[in-house]
Amino acid sequence: MKLLLIEDNVAMQTTLQRSFGRRGMQVTLCGDGVRALDRWQATRPDVVLLDLSLPGVDGLDVLAHARAAGLQTPVLVLTARGTVGDRILGLNAGADDYLPKPFDLDELEARVRALARRAHADGGAGGERAAEFCGLRHDGASGAVYLRGEPLPLPPRELALLRALLAQPGRAVARERLFELVFPEQAQVQAEAIEVVAYRLRRKIAGSGAQVVTLRGLGYLLRAAA
Repeated sequence: MKLLLIEDNVAMQTTLQRSFGRRGMQVTLCGDGVRALDRWQATRPDVVLLDLSLPGVDGLDVLAHARAAGLQTPVLVLTARGTVGDRILGLNAGADDYLPKPFDLDELEARVRALARRAHADGGAGGERAAEFCGLRHDGASGAVYLRGEPLPLPPRELALLRALLAQPGRAVARERLFELVFPEQAQVQAEAIEVVAYRLRRKIAGSGAQVVTLRGLGYLLRAAA
């Protein structure tokens, strides 16, 4: 089994790499959020262990960008942030499990193996599964989105928004996080611009069987049309 540990604490890196190595697992290390996505795409791990407090880019942002890019690798969040609100944020961003620090190594191993088994049973490995919902399919390898097998031509911003929502259909994605994905490093753009992109995307997928729903004060989600 291949694991990717995204964690900046060197002592934690050493402990987990040694512990999982004894259990026959290969652990790739990444110490900051800036390089995390590239390392994730290059190694194609079976499970990702992700700390939330990372230098450069926050762990939640790493997770949101990975899901938007079509990486469906099971993610277990490891963090000292132990509040219910932080756990909800992590799960809504696309995490599969959550273990607060400090934790028991045997419990961590059990959870990692459970996530790997679940992913194998679902037919995916290493994050290469295509995200699919109501006839819409995002191919993580190419980045393209298809509607009933045909390429769906979308401008870059609508495409980025659809990828993010399609990565976790039925789950609310925070408006602020979507803004970061649709308008990366464009601080001069007004926050309300995401509403325009959502409106355009809603029109372009009308009749697909899926719809973009606005959740006032929360964000957006993709769900089956009524």
